[in-house]
Amino acid sequence: MSAAPYGIVCPITHACNVLEPRWTIPILSEMWGGSTRFNDIRRGVGNISTALLSKRLKELEANGLIERIQDPATGQVDYIRTPRAIALEPALDALGKWAQCNIEARDALMNTDVSALMWKMRGLVFTDKLPKRQIVMQFRFSDPGLAYDTYWMLFRPGCPTEICSEIPGFDIDLFVETSHVSLASILLSRTTIDREKEEGRLFLSGDALLARTMGKWLYRRTREDPKDVRQLDTAAS
Repeated sequence: MSAAPYGIVCPITHACNVLEPRWTIPILSEMWGGSTRFNDIRRGVGNISTALLSKRLKELEANGLIERIQDPATGQVDYIRTPRAIALEPALDALGKWAQCNIEARDALMNTDVSALMWKMRGLVFTDKLPKRQIVMQFRFSDPGLAYDTYWMLFRPGCPTEICSEIPGFDIDLFVETSHVSLASILLSRTTIDREKEEGRLFLSGDALLARTMGKWLYRRTREDPKDVRQLDTAAS
């Protein structure tokens, strides 16, 4: 039996003291994905209270992992990772890959937060594959007990993708009816669009071209491109 590397227990214990409090690693992962504003981090992490997120951010700042920067002119606050946090990227990436290989996929996906999933959808649509016009998609989730079961995605040429939890006042081009497990499984390439449709877990109606080309404009992860859906694999944390 091989022995553990000398001196590894104590450093790992210290690392756990910093990173182990719940939500700490998902917060750092969301910031790794590019979020710097409080509300963006909260939406990306999902299911965390504003009070707890504020506490965790203060702890991360105290531990030298993030820096709080306030614009004196506007009062806007951004949270920026320090080099110490950036150095954690290989460890977080390895943790996500380990979870993908060793955690039962359905158990992890069942714990995916719908609001966080839809927030991430802003960056998971290839807008250059969509028609060059305003497009509105409605996503309705069949999962019971959701605070919001319907979301709208608004695409406009030259503008960032928008996610709405209220009717945006535009005609809807594509209706998507699914469950969070089904949609997350497609994004993680654990299933296919055609299979979910055949099994009755995904229904598309409305614009026939958008429905027919979903496989072109909807992101699906490959081994070489983990993109920003890595948290879906560790959603049960």
